[in-house]
Amino acid sequence: MPATAIAEAGPAPAVPPSATPPSFGTLALRWYRLNQGRLRATAIGIAALIAFLLVWHLLTTYRVVFFVRFTNVPSPLAVYASFTKAMHDPKFLMHILLSCRRIFIGFSLAAIIGVPLGLIMGRFKLVHEIIFPVAEVLRPIPAIAWVPMAIMLWPTNEQSIVFITFLGSFFPILVNTLHGMSLVDPVLVRAAQCLGARERSIFREVYFPASLPHIFTGLTVGMGVAWVSLIAAEMISGQYGIGYFTWEAYSLVQYADIALGMIAIGVLGLGSSLLIRGAGQLVMPWRAK
Repeated sequence: MPATAIAEAGPAPAVPPSATPPSFGTLALRWYRLNQGRLRATAIGIAALIAFLLVWHLLTTYRVVFFVRFTNVPSPLAVYASFTKAMHDPKFLMHILLSCRRIFIGFSLAAIIGVPLGLIMGRFKLVHEIIFPVAEVLRPIPAIAWVPMAIMLWPTNEQSIVFITFLGSFFPILVNTLHGMSLVDPVLVRAAQCLGARERSIFREVYFPASLPHIFTGLTVGMGVAWVSLIAAEMISGQYGIGYFTWEAYSLVQYADIALGMIAIGVLGLGSSLLIRGAGQLVMPWRAK
């Protein structure tokens, strides 16, 4: 009877071995191995910034004159004192917010118009032949040259500044989108046609994904040119904005504020480019390294 009962009950369930969780040191070592490249790049970048600040401090402290004059250039400590003062000034924050709003509006309009137009021009030869010559004539005109025309075209300075920002970012986006469309492998297009795909499906499933890397390259370049165009417009015709703040500091001979405005422009431009690159990694996870 006992043997029969054991046979009917079946084999005893296996007892899982006791697994000890990994220690904190093991987890930290794994994380370091996975992020070793990024940590190395971050450390090198921080060291380069510290070296740059040190060289800047020495050149301004000893008033070095060697082809380039550092007699009137403010020191990093003077710029930091100006920064702490500006952070408690609501007017400085308003300059930054207005510049960011202009960049957002102008760049968004350029991306909304430039990317679809570049895709259509790359796909349809007739549209390319009509629009491309006009775009190539307008593209080399710098943003500063557009300032008088923009003032005549738009009723307010705010609209003219946004228009100049739009022009600065529009052409890099358009050209890079066109370049991406020209590099699409025709074998992929013929394969989709053989499988019965229609024009809309080919456009959505072949052309657009293949052009995405070049589109985001154009967006990154366009963001940099947008900041250049914005600062030029604010210096000439603006009354507010970080570009106007920098030019006003030059007019009032406030050298520390000039350097502060330049650094603020660089930091804002870097942050904008990082946002676009992060969006590109989300949209194109297959290209993430």
